[in-house]
Amino acid sequence: MRTVSQMENTTKPRVLVIGGGFAGVFAVRRLKRVDCHVTLVDRSTTNLFQPLLYQCATGLLSEGQISQPLRTMFKNYPHVEVLQGKAIDIDVETREVTFSRSEGSTFVRGYDYLIVAAGMRQSYFGNDHFAEVAPGMKTLDDALDVRRRIFEAFENAESRSSVEDRHPWLTFAVVGAGPTGVELAGQIRELATKTIAEEFHGIDPSEARVHLFDGVSAPLLAFGPKLSAKAAKNLSDLGVDLHMNAKVTDLDQDGLEVQHEDGTIERFETKTILWTAGVRAVSFVSTLASALGVTQDRAGRIEVDEHLNIPGHPEIWVLGDIMSYQGLPGVAEVALQSGFYAGRQVRGLIEGSTKPRKAFRYHDVGSAAYISRYRGVVKFKSIEFSGFLAWLVWGAIHLTFLSTARHRFSTMASWLFSLARESRAERASLRSTRKR
Repeated sequence: MRTVSQMENTTKPRVLVIGGGFAGVFAVRRLKRVDCHVTLVDRSTTNLFQPLLYQCATGLLSEGQISQPLRTMFKNYPHVEVLQGKAIDIDVETREVTFSRSEGSTFVRGYDYLIVAAGMRQSYFGNDHFAEVAPGMKTLDDALDVRRRIFEAFENAESRSSVEDRHPWLTFAVVGAGPTGVELAGQIRELATKTIAEEFHGIDPSEARVHLFDGVSAPLLAFGPKLSAKAAKNLSDLGVDLHMNAKVTDLDQDGLEVQHEDGTIERFETKTILWTAGVRAVSFVSTLASALGVTQDRAGRIEVDEHLNIPGHPEIWVLGDIMSYQGLPGVAEVALQSGFYAGRQVRGLIEGSTKPRKAFRYHDVGSAAYISRYRGVVKFKSIEFSGFLAWLVWGAIHLTFLSTARHRFSTMASWLFSLARESRAERASLRSTRKR
């Protein structure tokens, strides 16, 4: 086993990868047998499968079923150093990146090749104070916070005697009608009408109202008008109240205000507001853009060339959610393919390949979304379908993307158990009681 000092003082080519998501992980995997030193740094210690984060938040899956420790993933890669840290600064002249540790101190890692796949954070469109009331859905901490809020809402309603007092606790607001918002809203209704429907004496959980808000005209708008309309009907049948063309203008601990298309303002009283609308690149991406003198788009993404490099800096790749390239969406498959491509490019450069560099080409594998039990939507190029078959395809796709066979079998077992028993095993509602 090499020591930290040996890793830092290596004479081999140094590859620094920032971000342990799909893009970062697949880039590192392409460097498995390359004679170099790789440093992978992430804010977390795990690789997280974000598309199923909402199922962790609603008690279907555990944290361990949708995540895997990065150290476990790369324990058989002796040339890969895995570190926890948050990228905070970069010196492009000396080719060094500064990271902060969780306890506040900093460390530096140098690079010959830099792969930036730092990911996105939740965006509140300039209203960052909304985050105090309305948690997002980007991290495991977010999912566990959302889970606690959902289950505690029913508990708080149970101990109240009047309908007026129960109402805000049995009202849930989900902001954002993309895949995550649609799936989360559907899961809350399924939880209320199936899993816990018979478990309370003072309240009827099936009476819980779930409101879905978005400033666009329909849910799942990116799936096209046909599937969007199908999703809207399925959600309505499930009992989700749709409020499209409705922009959230303010919120607090007791509810939120929305502005409708005609300009009228309406207030909804609720104790549980969940935010899935909008993403923005993490702060380091702005630091990188400033250091390189390049611009960012509205979501903070950096434009890259056909090799996913920042123009003028062939030693730096920007991947996944934070790259702006030919209008590609910020989905898992784009991150995976861009990571695979960048890892192959770095490998060729280190090994001295004389082959011409091929431009990155994205292979569209389609999109799928879960609406409710036995209902889904799938879009693959010109092929569109919904219903039970789409639900099966959605499940197969997500199982395929999970990192190990153990995760796949465990997740499938949880799904089958939930279908057979109308139950959810992951319902622990944790809140720290330690005084700070």
